[in-house]
Amino acid sequence: MNARKSSLSIDLNSDLGEGFGIYEIGSDSEILKIVSSANVACGMHAGDPHIMSKTFAQAKELGVNVGAHPGYPDLWGFGRREMAFTPKEIEEFVAFQIGASMGVSTYVGHPITYVKPHGALGNLSQVNEVVAGAIVRAMAAINRDLILLTFPDGCAMRIAKEMGIRTCAEIFADRAYNPDGTLVSRKLPGAVLHDPEEVASRVLRMVQAGAVEAINGTHLPMEIGSVCVHGDSPGAISMAKAIREKLISAGIEIKSFAQRPSL
Repeated sequence: MNARKSSLSIDLNSDLGEGFGIYEIGSDSEILKIVSSANVACGMHAGDPHIMSKTFAQAKELGVNVGAHPGYPDLWGFGRREMAFTPKEIEEFVAFQIGASMGVSTYVGHPITYVKPHGALGNLSQVNEVVAGAIVRAMAAINRDLILLTFPDGCAMRIAKEMGIRTCAEIFADRAYNPDGTLVSRKLPGAVLHDPEEVASRVLRMVQAGAVEAINGTHLPMEIGSVCVHGDSPGAISMAKAIREKLISAGIEIKSFAQRPSL
């Protein structure tokens, strides 16, 4: 799916259900009114059965597509730290989280349709074939109908296509990109963008061009099927609204990638 060939619709996704127990992160109920797909934490980097159930139910009520958002088993670090696991161990904890998401979402009556790896696990899947292969193999073993939501040009995308797993390429609305197409580390200044209007205008340019804007001003042609709007950052709601309004005003429909027969 290439946004330069088909720019009439785009998916907006957000990472949700990332609280734990009595602790809440983000404004899920508000973000769900804006996005078309919700990546729901599966209990290892965040989330728990009750939060998962509530999030899936709210998404069902609003007609929002849902997917599993598996990460490293790292509640303390929110899944944003790289951790040493064997390929088999990665397959197992990803399979565990996909299975949990399938079970709870089916219980609610709104089954998941895709998988999007979280944080460090997702970032590594772009550049590390071992990690990417483990994630895709776990998906294939459980349900080959699930779609992989991932980086446009990464290892996971290539491996999934080679294994016959459907894919959707995403970009990040509020994250800066390196010239090689990877995300600028959150440890560096300017890695996360904060101005809603600037971010919205940037997203529109990227979607219309089918290219990511890097920090050095270069444009990297990429498939774009979905745009991630983070729901846990300051001003997340106003930013997500600005992005949605900017896209719609340009004649671009907000529509879940899972509803597109061309995937």
